[in-house]
Amino acid sequence: MAKKRKARFEVKETETIEECLGRMKAEGYQPIRRMEKPIFEERTVNSNKEYVPVKQQIIFEGLLVESEQ
Repeated sequence: MAKKRKARFEVKETETIEECLGRMKAEGYQPIRRMEKPIFEERTVNSNKEYVPVKQQIIFEGLLVESEQ
């Protein structure tokens, strides 16, 4: 089964960015784009709802590296 040309790799909570990039390389992908999404939490303060950023989700988009033959 052929691999997809593009794939997304999310940096896990227990993983560093370097470890994620190493995982991408091991699977044969090269990073072409980095995306960051804030993760919000809803909190109620004085009966008002507030959305507070809790953490940042980092996702890399990878392009399949063609092996030179």
